[in-house]
Amino acid sequence: MLSRPQDFAAFQAGGTTRSHSLLTARFRRTDLETTRFGLSTGRALGGAVVRNRVRRRLREALRVMAPLFQPGWDILIIARPAIVEADLEMLTGVLRQTLIKGGALGGSTR
Repeated sequence: MLSRPQDFAAFQAGGTTRSHSLLTARFRRTDLETTRFGLSTGRALGGAVVRNRVRRRLREALRVMAPLFQPGWDILIIARPAIVEADLEMLTGVLRQTLIKGGALGGSTR
C-alpha cells in the first residue's frame, strides 16, 4: 500500500487518470516487481465510520483481483461520494473495468 506523502505527491508529476462516477484511479508506471495501491477517501464521503467502510470494501475488491495485477504500477484510487451507496458487486465491477482501462489488470477474475 502507498502511505507516504511522497508516494502520493508522485502522482502529480505524471501518469494517467481513468474516471467513473464512483471513483477516479490515477496510474503511474514504476520499475518495481509489485503493484502498489493508495486509497483516498475524503471527508465529502461522510464521517470516519463511512470512510473506513469504503476503504475496507475497496481493499476487499482489490484482494479478490490481486492475482491478476500486472507488475510495476502505482495506483491511487480516489473515492467519490456516490461510492457510499454502491453495493460491493457494483463497486468490484467498476473497479475491475477501471483497472483494465488503465492497464494494470489483465485477464478475468473467474
